[in-house]
Amino acid sequence: MSKLTKRDIVVAISNQTGMVQHQVFDIVQRTLDEITDSLARNVAVELRNFGVFQPRLTKPRVGRNPNQPGSRFVIPSRATVKFKAGKIMRQRVEMLSREMKDAAQRKEDGAAPGSPAA
Repeated sequence: MSKLTKRDIVVAISNQTGMVQHQVFDIVQRTLDEITDSLARNVAVELRNFGVFQPRLTKPRVGRNPNQPGSRFVIPSRATVKFKAGKIMRQRVEMLSREMKDAAQRKEDGAAPGSPAA
């Protein structure tokens, strides 16, 4: 599985718009900074067709040390961010899921019985 970096986004937008990469980087960085600042102020960020970022507070819970199974301790509550994908993103990822399942099935069907899949 590959990954998309901020740099990849900057290069792609620069190529699509003809803007200088430095300007695009500044815009992308300011966008990410604004999202981060909003979440830090406990403000949800809704990006239509992409998704919603919501600041959440986890509940305190009891934890255990695997090295000392009898000992318990309280893991305090903490702030975190929940992401819920938007409709278009869910649909596109769902298509990818179907494609990956189909490819895995074709690979399975192509393997000889009793032999490991290549």
